[in-house]
Formats: sequence, C-alpha cells, structure tokens
Amino acid sequence: MLKSKWFDYCFVSLGLLIQAVVFAVTWYLPDFDVYQSTLSFVCGCLGVCSVWLTAQRNIWMYLFGFGQVGIYLWLCVQQRFYGGIAINSYYLLTMVYGVFVWRRHLDETDHTLTIRCLPVMKTVLISIATIVGSWLTGWGLSYWTDDTQPYLDAFTTIPAMVGQVLMILGLREHWLMWLAVDVLGVVLWVRAGDGCMTAQYAFWTANCVYGLYLWRSSGVSKE
Repeated sequence: MLKSKWFDYCFVSLGLLIQAVVFAVTWYLPDFDVYQSTLSFVCGCLGVCSVWLTAQRNIWMYLFGFGQVGIYLWLCVQQRFYGGIAINSYYLLTMVYGVFVWRRHLDETDHTLTIRCLPVMKTVLISIATIVGSWLTGWGLSYWTDDTQPYLDAFTTIPAMVGQVLMILGLREHWLMWLAVDVLGVVLWVRAGDGCMTAQYAFWTANCVYGLYLWRSSGVSKE
C-alpha cells in the first residue's frame, strides 16, 4: 500500500541518494567549489529530511528545518538572492513559533499534527493576493537591487511566506503554495548552476505531491 512505512522510507532514501549522486558528479566538474558544494550537499540532505517529516506531520521536522534554513540563508547571501535572504530569515523566526503551535495541535494517539483545511473562496483570495504581491516584489527587486533573478526570486519568496504560515497552522493548502515555490526553485538553482540545490528542489516538488496526498487522506476539519 502507498501508505506503507516501507514506501515512506524508500522515498526519503531516494531523496538522499539523489543528493549524494549529484554531489559526486559535480565533484569532477572543472568549476567545482568544495566549500559551496559541500554546504549545498548538507543543506540538501537536511532539506530532504525536513520536508519528508512535514509530509508525515512529524514535529521533528523542525529540528532538520533549522539546520537547513541556516545553511540555505548563507548560500542565498553568496548568490545575492535578496528574496531568499529575506524568506530564510523569516523562516528562522516563524519556525520558533511553529514548534509551539504544532505541540498544541498534536494528536494524542499517534503524536502527529491535526490537519485543517480552508474554504475554497479563502484559498482563491489568498492565491490572488500572493500572485499580486509576488509581482510587485519582483518589480521592486529589479528596480532597487542588483538581484540576479528578481522575478524568480520574488515568486519563490512571497508564496513561501504564505505557505509557511499555512503550514504552521496545519492547513493542508500550504502544499499548493510549496508546489509553486519548488517548481520555480528548480529553475532558479538550475540557472545559478548549483546541482545539489536543484536536486533538493526537485525532490521537494515530488514531496509536495506526496505530502498533499497524505494530508488529504487524513481526516480534516474546516477552518
């Protein structure tokens, strides 16, 4: 069965294996940077574990998340992805709050997060506001900064900020926001030439689909 723990473990193992393979391949490239590539590899492994645990509604995802966000923040500083710098600083702050929120909403029997869902109209309004906010942010980054990919940076930043809030609140619609962010994240890091980050976002994209399936399969209550 799809819900089998064996499938879960194989899924996360595949994500970690992809990180290892990409790191090994990039090692032999002429422009290989040991320092940055190693950071990207560690960040990618932590990120794989964090999002996989989120799909499992396991509060331990925050432990891996703090490590991943810290390293990713530094990588964004190096690439001058100002939207990425902002969003990861935001992650660090909101994740502290998220730990307490999740602890209050853990199921007493299996100790996983209790899921809720938004009404359709609220989901549509939030989506429209997110798109408009992303476009305005991209314009601002292109006009006032030397951001190397302003609109891609913005469209992976604003939806992520919204998705983070929805995730902390246990609303399953957060997976839709993350799916958009992760697809664009693949493009962002392909253009930046970072194989491990590209592999991480590719795995995150697949995990969004699987996470949405798991959360939809669980009993939910309306907001």
